[in-house]
Amino acid sequence: MQISRSIQTSWVLAALVWTSVLVSAHPSQQQAPTVRKEWRTLSKHDKSSYIRAVKCLLRKPALTPAFNNSGVISRYDDLVYTHIQQTFEMHYTGHFLAWHRYYVAVYERMLRDECGYKGAQPYWDWTLDTPADKWASSPVFDPITGFGGNGGFVEGDTSNPFEVPGRTGGGCVRDGPFAGIPDLVHLGPMASVTYNPQCLKRDFSPYFAGRYLAMNQTQLTLAAPDFGSFDRIVEGSPSFEASGVHGGGHYGAGQIGDLYVSPADPIFYLHHANLDRVWWSWQKLNLDARLTDISGPILMMDYDNVKGGNVTLEFPISVGASAANVTVGDVMNIAGCGKNGVLCYEYDSVYTLQG
Repeated sequence: MQISRSIQTSWVLAALVWTSVLVSAHPSQQQAPTVRKEWRTLSKHDKSSYIRAVKCLLRKPALTPAFNNSGVISRYDDLVYTHIQQTFEMHYTGHFLAWHRYYVAVYERMLRDECGYKGAQPYWDWTLDTPADKWASSPVFDPITGFGGNGGFVEGDTSNPFEVPGRTGGGCVRDGPFAGIPDLVHLGPMASVTYNPQCLKRDFSPYFAGRYLAMNQTQLTLAAPDFGSFDRIVEGSPSFEASGVHGGGHYGAGQIGDLYVSPADPIFYLHHANLDRVWWSWQKLNLDARLTDISGPILMMDYDNVKGGNVTLEFPISVGASAANVTVGDVMNIAGCGKNGVLCYEYDSVYTLQG
């Protein structure tokens, strides 16, 4: 049986990436954690280097096995595809935060190992961009040193229950490094994984961001007494009237408001890095106990365990073709560095519980 050169090449690339992931997932005990910093504190050079690495992933060929009319074109798409495929398996579950912690770490590793980025994954402290009248001027949305701003306004339907309150855009982004690219996004909307070239869209809702991303909401989250309570405050509910910091970032920024294809906007990874920072901040308030504190349903919204049980430290996490599978227990400690988990990073600062 003959195997085409392109398939052979894909297998070789996959093997190299998996080898890299396995080596970096179990680093030597001497490895020092990388330090994640807030976007606005990075130098112009570091911001430019990060965005250049993101564009590199957008160009690199995918590792996900091909299927008919696949929209998985690039290495960047590999992760978007994985998120789409698992949307109803890891939102509103006990492993939501652990899954996204690993997902962002894998993205960070791809930027570094495959695209030459030297820094750590930056985070976006959105509390600094509230109240609502400060939202659109966030440094994250800067057209020169950020990710560009809002999309042009597209008329919506106020009778639609899924219309985000206070939305102000909805069209293609008009400035920044990802503007003017008609085929930047290949997947979606929603659960579609067939090739569908689109521009990057954003639909800011300063009202929603101001309501759910201010420091008072972060403080409410940090005050949770146990992981189960903490996770439910982070995620909130699907209702716009009972959201949390997770939904605040997604619906405040727009494109990432599409639950399935939200990682198509690179801002997704800065938002989720800060969600991870909120979790780590909460863990550090009682670290010994909270490195093993996990609970919540295996199945989406099954908080009363009618259909399944609770997530445990042994629960498996998969992010598809881009990395080896791990367990929830493997990612509870972000600074495990091979001795106590597969992750090896820290944050330059954490939130503290006030009052």
